[in-house]
Amino acid sequence: MNKDILEGKWEQMKGEAQKTWGKLTNEDLEVVKGDAKILAGKLQEKYGMTKEAAEKAIDDLKEKFKK
Repeated sequence: MNKDILEGKWEQMKGEAQKTWGKLTNEDLEVVKGDAKILAGKLQEKYGMTKEAAEKAIDDLKEKFKK
């Protein structure tokens, strides 16, 4: 999924992201605005994930919305 699609579906994905990663606040998700790099940084910050683990987690989330 390219960046434009992630940004376009962000409003739908935001709820699932918060359910999946409960430590992310509404403010965090507003800052992300569909930007995978910012989301990865937030996951690293809040969950202590490596960059690769955060990117994999985001890819897994995007797969749910690929349709």
